[in-house]
Amino acid sequence: MKISIVTAVYNSEGTVGEAISSVAIQDYRDVEHLVIEGKSKDGSLAAIDAAAHDRMVLVSEPDTGIYDALNKGIAQASGDVVGFLHSDDYLAHPGVLSRIAEAFSDPAVEAVYSDLDYVSQSDTSRIVRRWATGPYSPKRLKWGWMPAHPTLYLRRSVYDRFGQFDTGFRIAADYDFILRYFSQTGSGSAYIPEVLYKMRLGGESNRDVGRIMRKSTEDYRAIRRNGVGGPITLMMKNVSKLKQFLPR
Repeated sequence: MKISIVTAVYNSEGTVGEAISSVAIQDYRDVEHLVIEGKSKDGSLAAIDAAAHDRMVLVSEPDTGIYDALNKGIAQASGDVVGFLHSDDYLAHPGVLSRIAEAFSDPAVEAVYSDLDYVSQSDTSRIVRRWATGPYSPKRLKWGWMPAHPTLYLRRSVYDRFGQFDTGFRIAADYDFILRYFSQTGSGSAYIPEVLYKMRLGGESNRDVGRIMRKSTEDYRAIRRNGVGGPITLMMKNVSKLKQFLPR
């Protein structure tokens, strides 16, 4: 089983090398790493070149944003399974892709997701939040449940059936896609109750108040568009994040 990892890069000079290296050290070898670089203004290209490995493919050209870049990666992916690794983040340990491949060994499984740690920008050994997703159910979806999108791996055929990210969303296209998929199916999903992904705090959707407000507006549009719920769904989606801060 070949796994394609897509990394969208724009002005990530200080972190993209670690993201790439976390793929390079994976003990699962049948991997294709597509790095989609959007003509950064900083030294991202040099950092990518320094960290490059023999399973990496670099595409460097302008794009219209992260979801456009991810769509390019999906279109070019040749793997049986497609996942994402953001340029500010990294895989938690060298066995991550082996765990994912193991879950996909069941032919009935077409979606695999896991837990995620939010770590400090300045000290990635310090865990600030933990997103423990839990298993899917239609009822939980209506109450704001969603898997952490960077942990979600899908068979390539899912994108053939459900399409790619809607770039009309600037911040919440991942949530829109998750609702599109899980509101129509979900019985073929598998949850791995382990932290397989490390995300630095300070992402695009929560960088400032304006982006947080836009994220909520787009989330609500995705909820209504996919017929999942209404204001209570949005409220519970946000409230559910509070437990991520609880001591472990």
